[in-house]
Amino acid sequence: MKDSERTNTINHTGIVQKSDNESVTVIISSESACAGCHAKGICSLSGKEEKLVVVKGNYNVCEGETVTVVMKQSTGFTALFLGYLLPLILVVTSLGIMVTLRYPELLSGVLSIASLIPYYLILFFFRKKINDKFVFSIKV
Repeated sequence: MKDSERTNTINHTGIVQKSDNESVTVIISSESACAGCHAKGICSLSGKEEKLVVVKGNYNVCEGETVTVVMKQSTGFTALFLGYLLPLILVVTSLGIMVTLRYPELLSGVLSIASLIPYYLILFFFRKKINDKFVFSIKV
């Protein structure tokens, strides 16, 4: 793979769980940085999580085959923005406004956190439209 391709994509290796004419389901195992530690059995910080990724399209892959799931880096930044940055901006902005309006601190904090409820409801109702922007592909 060219360096320019490598820097513009996010790649994760996974195993094909299911494949049909419309999509391929891939299991991606993600481990915490300390998952390889010799003390992981007694440590509560280590962890391994499996994620299912559904890749739309018809690919010539078989169940159990190891593949690489590829996503544009810009798509990853969009997910980061929607999932972390925008909610943080919303909470900090609403907290700043309420403190400026001299609301009590406890009420300001609670209402700032509560401001995330409409945000996540909007994300929930537009999830199909947002999901269409996240395009995955498979490289064998």
